[in-house]
Amino acid sequence: MAAETLKSGTGAGGAAALRRLLLDNGALTALIVLVIAMSALSGDFLTTDNLLNVGVQAAVTAVLAFGVTFVIVSAGIDLSVGSVAALSATVLGWSATAHGVPVVLAVLLALATGVAAGLVNGFLISYGKLPPFIATLAMLSVARGLALVISDGSPIAFPGSVSHLGDTLGGWLPVPVLVMVAMGLVAAFVLGRTYIGRSMYAIGGNEEAARLSGLRVSRQKLAIYALSGVFAAIAGVVLASRLSSAQPQAATGYELDAIASVVIGGASLSGGTGKASGTLIGALILAVLRNGLNLLNVSAFWQQVVIGVVIALAVLLDTVRRKAGATPTAIGAPGGGRGKQAATYGLAAVVAVAIVGATSFLHGDPKSGTQKIGLSLSTLNNPFFVQIRAGAQAEATSLGVDLTVTDAQNDASQQANQLQNFTSSKLGAIVVNPVDSDAASNSVQAAGAAKIPVIAVDRGVNKAEVNALVASDNVAGGEQAAKALAEKLGGSGKIVVLQGLAGTSAARERAEGFAKGLEAYPGIEVVAQQPADFDRTKGLDVMSNLLQAHPDVQGVIAANDEMALGAAKALGSKAGGSVQVVGFDGTPDGLKAVEQGTLYASVAQQPSQLGKIAVDNAVKAIRGEKVEQTIKVPVKVVTKENVAGFSG
Repeated sequence: MAAETLKSGTGAGGAAALRRLLLDNGALTALIVLVIAMSALSGDFLTTDNLLNVGVQAAVTAVLAFGVTFVIVSAGIDLSVGSVAALSATVLGWSATAHGVPVVLAVLLALATGVAAGLVNGFLISYGKLPPFIATLAMLSVARGLALVISDGSPIAFPGSVSHLGDTLGGWLPVPVLVMVAMGLVAAFVLGRTYIGRSMYAIGGNEEAARLSGLRVSRQKLAIYALSGVFAAIAGVVLASRLSSAQPQAATGYELDAIASVVIGGASLSGGTGKASGTLIGALILAVLRNGLNLLNVSAFWQQVVIGVVIALAVLLDTVRRKAGATPTAIGAPGGGRGKQAATYGLAAVVAVAIVGATSFLHGDPKSGTQKIGLSLSTLNNPFFVQIRAGAQAEATSLGVDLTVTDAQNDASQQANQLQNFTSSKLGAIVVNPVDSDAASNSVQAAGAAKIPVIAVDRGVNKAEVNALVASDNVAGGEQAAKALAEKLGGSGKIVVLQGLAGTSAARERAEGFAKGLEAYPGIEVVAQQPADFDRTKGLDVMSNLLQAHPDVQGVIAANDEMALGAAKALGSKAGGSVQVVGFDGTPDGLKAVEQGTLYASVAQQPSQLGKIAVDNAVKAIRGEKVEQTIKVPVKVVTKENVAGFSG
């Protein structure tokens, strides 16, 4: 019997060892496969510039995830880290600029903000007995709201001394990557070498047993959530330095990426397992996925699908590994275990380099006769920008140009990543519709340094030179909208203003135009101004709420057609009758509502023309032809009388 067992073991030993290695290092295996696949599919992936881009793009998520690792190891959850990062960056920008606090003290204030938020989370969970999900969900909302209150909904430009954190050392090594590595080492030290690190594993493994063994669980949880807050604050400072400004809406949804990185890295949401190296690998997997899918021109919508599938597969792998009896990768064993782990990582690196090097022969000369242009839009979840894309794509097709379109989803950091990817891909030109005019500056400067022409569309870029700006005048359009509504009401009446997404330049400029236009009509009373985030559903909800307080409202100005249509839905039969509604953008749905009389007017920007002209000028810039610095596409107030002759 013993001989039979020995024979079986030796015969299948190699396969079993390989199976165990893959199960024990599933995240690392996935990362290697991804790198090899992306290298084979895109000749632009395996370049020094692009690999550094991947590191920069992983940095903020990784630092956030290191802090979340502490929480998940202790069987908790922290949904607030993205909002805490934005709040900490806002406190830094607010204190260093508006109040003249020295930068070092301002950074300490930002870190203190993260600690305070974490302590509140820990107190609510430890002593208030709130579930971690509820406590941190509340902090998510509170921190984001405070960031908007402090900044008044507008980005705060950073002083140069802080912005340097987003620069490079020696002209090639990005500082965010160094911060990521440093914080990873700190996280690994805390988890593997400190009393609180051992406490995390004990609490996550069995909280009641940890308490009975004498561990002060409540105090430890305070410290654990405070650590998560510190890491979130550091991530916020790094993110803001990349964007040269504190964006109150920055890092929205990053808490989900952070949690995903920890889970992909091998940690269990039930607690007791997790390690810093696994979290770093998880963050790199997400960064490689997004970077590679950008380079392959995969739709941003499909990118979300792919990332969701990867997360599900990671959890499934964890389940398979546990059922197979594989050693959890999360518990870094002392002594020989660490040596074995280091050897595994070294072997993986050698294999990856060898195979990736071989894939370089799959790609021929990168030069091509087809001109390539990248178009980064602030969002594709809005008909206006969908029309810009349609106009740009039609012009690119007619000119024989290869157009790559990305969707920043109103995230300035995500747009910075996309612009970096365009730059490292050595595209012929870049067309950018900035999420925020300040936040795009560093990325546009980098493109300029690489001698890539940049055309801004709809919104300009501050503190950076672009070859041309193709835009309508948002302020002038806002004035025209106010004038149209005021004249329709005979110069007097009560109106409501629905504002756009707080922190975006379009929302600020249109609101400024509304205010200027209404100055000439003292009989018009603005009874309420509320943001509805350029969203039709939110426009419906906000207008429904405002009608409870102001049932006698006579007019509505909305910063885009989507919100105007939502407001019209809330008004019901009043829309176009006792209440006049004016929108902005001239989208197909908006113009249809104007034709039907539901909306009185829309300030139409001709978005398809914006896209067409932007691509046309990008091609001219590639060819070295002269382009105008500023190209204004006229806006037009479209009413029922002239809508039939209007084409957007």
